[in-house]
Amino acid sequence: MKNKVLEALYEKKGEYINIDDLASKLEIPVSKVHEYITSLENEGYIIEISSDKEFKLKEDLTLLLPHKLKDKLNTSYIGKEIHYFREVDSTNEVGKKLAREGAPEGTIIIAESQSRGKGRRGKKWISPLGGAWLSIILRPNTLPINAPQLTFIAGVAAAQTIKDEYGLDAGIKWPNDVLIDSKKVCGVLTEISTKIDTIDYIVTGIGIDANIDVNLLPSELRDTTTSIKSELDHDISRMILVQKFLGNFETLYDKFNEGNFQEILRKWRQLSKTIGSQVEIRKGTEIIRGEAIGVNSKGALILELKDGTLRKIISGECRHI
Repeated sequence: MKNKVLEALYEKKGEYINIDDLASKLEIPVSKVHEYITSLENEGYIIEISSDKEFKLKEDLTLLLPHKLKDKLNTSYIGKEIHYFREVDSTNEVGKKLAREGAPEGTIIIAESQSRGKGRRGKKWISPLGGAWLSIILRPNTLPINAPQLTFIAGVAAAQTIKDEYGLDAGIKWPNDVLIDSKKVCGVLTEISTKIDTIDYIVTGIGIDANIDVNLLPSELRDTTTSIKSELDHDISRMILVQKFLGNFETLYDKFNEGNFQEILRKWRQLSKTIGSQVEIRKGTEIIRGEAIGVNSKGALILELKDGTLRKIISGECRHI
């Protein structure tokens, strides 16, 4: 019903709407309309009030508002339900809460900024205004051991979107970073909840530095981070970026559910900036160095060590050296 209130405001295209008329149209009490208006304002929508009885939606075309995002979203189920926030602590945290409450597969949580964005191993992900910060709730019918493959799907979808839409040299650093040349432009964090040997839900978080001014980032990140804006020297439409990404993600996720992960893995290998590179892997206090010679069917990185032996790396922090 809240979405119906939003749609009614949107249909008026910036004109005031009488709250009594809206309540009558939707067949709900006026008090409920007030409740939904307040809820929409809490989610970041700007609603102007001319009196106690007249409201209108004020649009900011630069924002990733759900009704605009859905306009040209070419998906069947990814993004059909969208939870939008001007700022949130972490879209993944909101996603996990909604998933526990029964949110359907394909639900999107999107925010203009995050105050406590999360990277792998608990690292903070800097998420200022201008980026694309979102999480997707998934409920795949697969074993928990296959959950890391969802990270590969998100990485391929992000890298392919950036290459196709902007002609940039986007590639993937194992296991979850998207690079342009050698600088990070996107990160992926997949979190899973299981019940015995089944998956309850997966929340895949994606952060893309779209229109970020890299010079405003903390000094320790400036040399290793880039944004699409920095590479092109102009702002992009974040709306188109997210729509294209979600379309690519759904296509790959459908292949995964059909049992075609090998096809996704082939695309990952084609986009990989890690295979063929000398790398350093940190696993706790252990440091492993070698040449990355491939990725196996489960997504583990295969290293050839200095003595010629092979080592399979299932998880760890990877640095190109």
